[in-house]
Amino acid sequence: MSGAALGLEIVFVFFLALFLLHRYGDFKKQHRLVIVATLLAWYLCFLIVFILPLDVSTTIYNRCKLAVNSSPAESNGSYVTLAPSKQKCFKPWSYIPDGIMPIFWRVVYWTSQFLTWILLPFMQSYARSGGFSITGKIKTALIENAIYYGTYLLIFGAFLIYVAVNPKFNLQWNQLQTIGIAAANTWGLFLLVLLLGYGLVEIPRSHWNGAKRGYLLMKTYFKAAKLMTEKADAEENLEDIMEEVRKVSESIKYNHPLRKCVDTILKKCPTEYQERMGRNMDDYEDFDERQNSYPSEKSLAKLHKQVIYSVQRHRRTQVQWQILLEQAFYLEDVAKNESSATRQFVHTFHSQEPENKIIQYFYTPTVEWYWECLLRPWFYRVLAVVLATFSVIVVWSECTFFSTKPVLSLFAVFIQLAEKTYNYIYIEMACFLTIFFLSICVYSTVFRIRVFNYYYLASHHQTDAYSLLFSGMLFCRLTPPLCLNFLGLTHMDATISHKNTQPTAYTSIMGSMRVLSFIADGFYIYYPMLVVILCIATYFSLGTRCLNLLGFQQFMGDSEMTSDLIDEGKELIRREKRKRQRQEEGENRRREWKERYGNRDDSTRSRAVHTDQKESSFSETNANRPLSKYTRSNGRTERDRIELLQDAEPLDFNADSVNDDPLESDSGR
Repeated sequence: MSGAALGLEIVFVFFLALFLLHRYGDFKKQHRLVIVATLLAWYLCFLIVFILPLDVSTTIYNRCKLAVNSSPAESNGSYVTLAPSKQKCFKPWSYIPDGIMPIFWRVVYWTSQFLTWILLPFMQSYARSGGFSITGKIKTALIENAIYYGTYLLIFGAFLIYVAVNPKFNLQWNQLQTIGIAAANTWGLFLLVLLLGYGLVEIPRSHWNGAKRGYLLMKTYFKAAKLMTEKADAEENLEDIMEEVRKVSESIKYNHPLRKCVDTILKKCPTEYQERMGRNMDDYEDFDERQNSYPSEKSLAKLHKQVIYSVQRHRRTQVQWQILLEQAFYLEDVAKNESSATRQFVHTFHSQEPENKIIQYFYTPTVEWYWECLLRPWFYRVLAVVLATFSVIVVWSECTFFSTKPVLSLFAVFIQLAEKTYNYIYIEMACFLTIFFLSICVYSTVFRIRVFNYYYLASHHQTDAYSLLFSGMLFCRLTPPLCLNFLGLTHMDATISHKNTQPTAYTSIMGSMRVLSFIADGFYIYYPMLVVILCIATYFSLGTRCLNLLGFQQFMGDSEMTSDLIDEGKELIRREKRKRQRQEEGENRRREWKERYGNRDDSTRSRAVHTDQKESSFSETNANRPLSKYTRSNGRTERDRIELLQDAEPLDFNADSVNDDPLESDSGR
């Protein structure tokens, strides 16, 4: 069992990262290198979070062995017994042999640092580049990252000069490595506290508000009004860009050297715009003899970049609008079903996606009503209280983890109590819950924040390559200082506990922070206390109020602008609901007509064919009887007229289009 826990967690974390990436990314349309790089970054960061509790339990057992070896002891089977106190040191079920964890942490850490500081920034510029060749994209990416890399070299040079001037230090490779790690962790800790302060308050509050149906419905109306504005802006922007593409396509003919670039741009346009613009392949012009002004390759690359961005934004707003409509219809259904006497959940619209039969069997309308209308609000309230308790413990421990005598950090108290009895399962569970909660607070903020339209993680496969790579960069920069902060909260870091004990394998990879004492004894200890100020600011929504004053509409219950947007969103949802109801009514009428008269139409057609055959044979045998033929011909015409009336279907003037009926094209009537 020594390596089984490590192997299982490695496999589980991989599928977890793959699932999340599949939810936000698009494996079919996005470049494979973008998918692989983002998956690797997310996987390594999640792996650190899940493996660190095993490192803690293994370190506690190793400390016990060192204590046994330094005192008289006797061996007894699978454990070691101290002679004076007769205390047992059991080996944990998830024990990892010596030498594995240092190599594992070294590979994981330096791979993540290579991704976040070198590879992912380069791939970001490469993904956003509008170049038409690999060489052109690489050149653009190098130029854009010159300032980026130069800034890092300047910061590292400042640390290097400080160490070189200080006579207390002798420059060695290990010390240079520690300086680089300290610089990266300082940058990450600065951002970590900002995100943590927001998540510690917003996550419990969002779950508490999740129990308020009226609050969620009003917020959904507010989002609908804002999203409709963004959707209209995206459509207008796409129209403008497509007009520029049309002009370029008409000016640059097929014999122009830059026509390949234009064709590449046209392939990125939506299908309806491609059919509308055409390719102008029949119009030949000798461009060398004409004095027309043609766009340069640089301007075409800029246009290519704009096309990629506008198409992605337009597609994302369309998908988000449909998702928001489903959410609004669902919340309205919940509000209607709360007063239902039958206690069965009734949906206004049927789900467009086929439901699982197993879920349909167990999740009946009655079960759905009890869960959605009765149990779910209380579940969210209880969960919010539990999360708020965790947040209070984290804030208290962040402000007191530097105190070792007495130990004030609650997480350190829990771990030390379990360490006395060597309850490794409790130690691992306590460590996992602690670091998992910290990670949720930080990572969920990364998923929620939006930097205008440049960085935005949208679910349902609507996140662009730039945002995916940027999220990978943030994860790789935030995870190492997050783990160091966790080890400090639990006093497993010797720099915080001031004990001469064996450090964890993760801490040994980071090196001794005593090389930079003002960071180890100052910034790392006192800067996390700012989380209290950030939590207070988040609780009173100071950031939301500032954004609202700057003109960025935010959901605030006491704002007149918020009320106007709620009313606007309610009207938009009502309009879309009426439209969908008319569509479903039209489809139901056509379906009922088909089910009612479909068999009659088939029998009428068979009788008509049989009658035609008899009449044709009768007319051939009686060709010399014109009067009889004339009479039967008139009868046949009358029957055909009756059959056509029977085959005719009523027109649905409430539907959007008459041609929406797929039966018309199949029957050929």
